[in-house]
Amino acid sequence: MFNTQIHEIINQSLETIDPEIFSLINREIARQSEGINLIASENYAFRAVLEAMGTPLSNKYAEGYPSRRYYSGCQYIDEIENIAIERLKKLYKAEHANVQPHSGAQANMAVYFAFLKPGDTILTMNLNCGGHLTHGSPVNFSGQIYNVVHYGVSRKDELIDYDEVRELALKHRPKMIVAGASSYTRIIDSKAFKNIAEEVGAYFLFDMAHYSGLIAAGQYPSPVPHAHFVTSTTHKTLRGPRGGIILCKKEYSKDIDKSVFPGVQGGPLMHVIAAKAVAFKLAGEQGFVDYQKQVIKNARVFAETLQSEGFRIVSGGTDCHMVLVDLRNTGLTGKEAEEVLSQVGIYVNKNVVPFDPQPPRVTSGIRIGTAAITTRGMKEDVASEIAKLISILLKDTSKKDYVTKRVMEISQAYPVYSAGDLK
Repeated sequence: MFNTQIHEIINQSLETIDPEIFSLINREIARQSEGINLIASENYAFRAVLEAMGTPLSNKYAEGYPSRRYYSGCQYIDEIENIAIERLKKLYKAEHANVQPHSGAQANMAVYFAFLKPGDTILTMNLNCGGHLTHGSPVNFSGQIYNVVHYGVSRKDELIDYDEVRELALKHRPKMIVAGASSYTRIIDSKAFKNIAEEVGAYFLFDMAHYSGLIAAGQYPSPVPHAHFVTSTTHKTLRGPRGGIILCKKEYSKDIDKSVFPGVQGGPLMHVIAAKAVAFKLAGEQGFVDYQKQVIKNARVFAETLQSEGFRIVSGGTDCHMVLVDLRNTGLTGKEAEEVLSQVGIYVNKNVVPFDPQPPRVTSGIRIGTAAITTRGMKEDVASEIAKLISILLKDTSKKDYVTKRVMEISQAYPVYSAGDLK
């Protein structure tokens, strides 16, 4: 009797066994579909990616690597991971790939732990100028374990000053130099970083989390030929599942793999690795290239429209999927703008701007990304209208009803997922 009951529970649907969670999931699906998502670190995953994640692959524990597992029954798991690895290497023309990191943060951790010792010096981008938490923030493990020296951007043009990077590298002799950013909207010259790293005998890590989809499509310069290590998430511009990856030169492959497992994490999430494999396949198709071209077109139109509406755009424009808006001439903080916009279904995130006088929980700016709206099929005309809606609302909150109505109309015209899809 007991076994029969257990079997029945295992085969019951989510809607039947937990209607509360089922309802909340569907409400979130509706929110994603009915609002306009301009958060630069988010996207809508391919439906095939979601299908791969929701499979019994989640049941399999597979510590280790293909043909070197700690558990039996991994013959198909090995095939899946090998496919993911080969697709990833082909996509970025990399010598070695590890697809097991659970996140971009853990990918960075694995690289650090493989080649650095506590107290070693790393040279990274300042968070106020666009860097990332794992690039040495004092509240992150990277800032607590290593001696961090930061480079930034020029006050004159808000671009990376490579002469300053070189001067800091020569002065501090870092063990590793880190490039890549979470809110730097211009091209990062990975060859310049490589030359500086070689001059001081440092390792060079490029964190391409935000740019990986653009790079896969050839729309942003690839750091792979220049960096010793390249890390990324897989869920931003790449449109895959939430997760991380590491690319490296062949000579560093054993140290990287050992650092990922058993170094910083346990068994891989095989349902996510299968979903990564699907994303890598789709990222190699012409349609993905066309998509990334449109992502950049939409971002540039967004920046141009906001500029014409009187908003200041950091660095004067963008070369990627992101637009960074400095709100100091509006009297609003980033926190206030984020809250006002979320009330009408436009989702952005508050963000520091270079040399920001406000603390990170308040900020003087907002970060806008166009990857998600482009996934929905929106093009330049819609991107421009959304930018104007932002301008209207931030200048006059009494226009909230009008903006809310237009946001809903635009959302309905460009559907993504439907509420009830899990039924």
